[in-house]
Amino acid sequence: MARILVIDDDSHIREMLRFLFESEGHEVLEASEGEAAMRVHLQTPADLVVTDILMPGKEGVQTIIDFRRDFPGIKIIAISGGGIVGPALYLRLAEKFGAQKAFTKPLEVDKLMGAARELLAVR
Repeated sequence: MARILVIDDDSHIREMLRFLFESEGHEVLEASEGEAAMRVHLQTPADLVVTDILMPGKEGVQTIIDFRRDFPGIKIIAISGGGIVGPALYLRLAEKFGAQKAFTKPLEVDKLMGAARELLAVR
């Protein structure tokens, strides 16, 4: 069992990811933006972070940079639905700054869960 921190301003996405990860026996923590996520992680460290990119408050790329700086061993998956320029640019930036995997919304659940299993297997 792993502890997974889901960061997304959309409560429906957080709920869906909670359901998926809990169905595989993981503990799920939640935050609606990056600053809150850092506080959650400091109280209860996660093994894997799944973060949206476009959020109010501290957005995803800066959140990835901060996690990578402060917790270099943490596993990170970025997710994004796009915004004005579409998700590809944001997800490339996320990978450049430290996300090991990146996925567009709507999420392909099998691929996301496979990536999470792969990252969690490497501890």
